[in-house]
Amino acid sequence: MLPQFSGAQLRQSLTQALNFCLVLTTAFMFWKGLSVVTDSPSPIVVVLSGSMEPAFQRGDILFLWNREARVKVGDIVVYNVKGRDIPIVHRVVRNHVSSKNQLLLTKGDNNAMDDVDLYAHRQYYLDRQNEVIGAVKGYVPWVGYVTILLSENLWAKYALLAGMGFLAMVQRE
Repeated sequence: MLPQFSGAQLRQSLTQALNFCLVLTTAFMFWKGLSVVTDSPSPIVVVLSGSMEPAFQRGDILFLWNREARVKVGDIVVYNVKGRDIPIVHRVVRNHVSSKNQLLLTKGDNNAMDDVDLYAHRQYYLDRQNEVIGAVKGYVPWVGYVTILLSENLWAKYALLAGMGFLAMVQRE
């Protein structure tokens, strides 16, 4: 048996649903607009490992910029490797520039060796144009630790979703 709604309750429920949709679409438009401005598919990333300590700690949020044609040795870049889902944040230690593209060798500040073992099979350098998401231009410490907590702890994710669902049901406006 379906619950009966009065006209005011139905109007209030529809208003809540529309407000929720408005929040989601606004966040999506902000993300896509930021992606266009920075020329990066992921303009904001969270540091997930300690490989860049002491420069960046786990949970730091990084802001990326991908509008420069070339990066320099010493710049910190975020890149994707074929076959891996998680982007990697490391420093450029060597580059080779040709007329068409720039090839980069990277290394984590806290790692003993360069990243050749992280690259795809038989790949010795990153292609700047195709594999680099962007160069780090700024960061905010520790704010992204919530992301790490939610990705590593399934119960925290369920508790957050349950809390959001509860608040959505009891909210009056």
